[in-house]
Amino acid sequence: MLEPNASDRPATRGVLQGLRVLELAAIGPVPLCGMLLADQGADVVRIDRVVDSGLGVPLAPRFDIPARSRRSVALDLKHAAGRDAVLRLIDSADVLIEGFRPGVAEALGLGPEVCVARQPSLVYGRMTGWGQSGPLAPRAGHDLNYLALSGVLQAIGPAGGDPVPPLNLVGDYGGGALYLAFGVMAALFERQRSGRGQVVDAAMLDGIGSLTSLFHGLLAADQWQPARGTNLLDGGAPFYACYRTACGGHLSVAALEPKFFAALVQGLGLAPGWLQHQHDRSRWTALRDAIGAAISSRSRDDWAEHFERSDACVAPVLSFDEAARHPQAQSRAAYIEVAGVRQPAPAPRFDRTPAAHPRPAPEPGQDTVAVLLQAGLTQGEIDRLLAGGVASCGAATSTPRP
Repeated sequence: MLEPNASDRPATRGVLQGLRVLELAAIGPVPLCGMLLADQGADVVRIDRVVDSGLGVPLAPRFDIPARSRRSVALDLKHAAGRDAVLRLIDSADVLIEGFRPGVAEALGLGPEVCVARQPSLVYGRMTGWGQSGPLAPRAGHDLNYLALSGVLQAIGPAGGDPVPPLNLVGDYGGGALYLAFGVMAALFERQRSGRGQVVDAAMLDGIGSLTSLFHGLLAADQWQPARGTNLLDGGAPFYACYRTACGGHLSVAALEPKFFAALVQGLGLAPGWLQHQHDRSRWTALRDAIGAAISSRSRDDWAEHFERSDACVAPVLSFDEAARHPQAQSRAAYIEVAGVRQPAPAPRFDRTPAAHPRPAPEPGQDTVAVLLQAGLTQGEIDRLLAGGVASCGAATSTPRP
């Protein structure tokens, strides 16, 4: 395993301390998966390109939050010597994660057959949109395309309106990064019994489909309508929707259960007779009008204060900045500052093995020399890689990070 000297490796804590992960640079779900593992103490080494390949939106490292808490080695994977250097790192790795199209890693000589033969206990995590097989496997795609083919995109948006992209949270991150991380950890758990690694085929289309399990059940039970914005959880129900307030802001209402709906009716000053008609769809338009009229009479913050101690399941719709300043987030230190940049704190939390404070994302290649030395390459071998353009230290020096 990658076993640096104490002075060469950043001090870390966390439930995954001792886990060694190689991350082949990618965009979307792979970096977030790497962040989740690194946040909890894994030693994540990202293999960057020697020359900037234009992955993602160019950001100064301190703003690239999903890339935090890594070390970076810059290698040319198309060069045999670069591939061989990665294989040396694999000798001491527990996990490798990559986000290439099917067949690309194999073409580079870094496919699972080669890597697992060299390191039989390696968990090889593969992240794609469509999966490693099937007619779409070799095709390009992005989050929105996977949502489209999963049925999810059709279900999100206003009644009578167009589908609305839910940021890239559902495909890239929910169906991608989280399922890759779950698959990696499940394979590591199984490895404790078998002593063997295995390949994790994580596809965003599969993960999104898994996330829709509830809705497939509702659909089969005739409890879900295909029309957008007409159902219980898609904004169709007037007691599970967002409303505009007097100040132009919005209030979220999610009073699904009868006791919470009763608190909503009381809190808004609506007629008590609405309590017996909560699920009467023929009255939903009138109920929506009544709720909307009440909410539009006051500002968002007035309503937030009004319902603060209520179980009506009402909350103000906040901006990212407001969310970080909210008393609930403040009380849990849910946001932290790293290199002057506010960002979410590691999640989830552990009582005995809390995560360390994250470090800023590395400059590409800034740890090349230190990591390769720790993997057993000699200084002469590293110098030849650098001189030949197969490796790079980027803009940083070869001094290991403090």
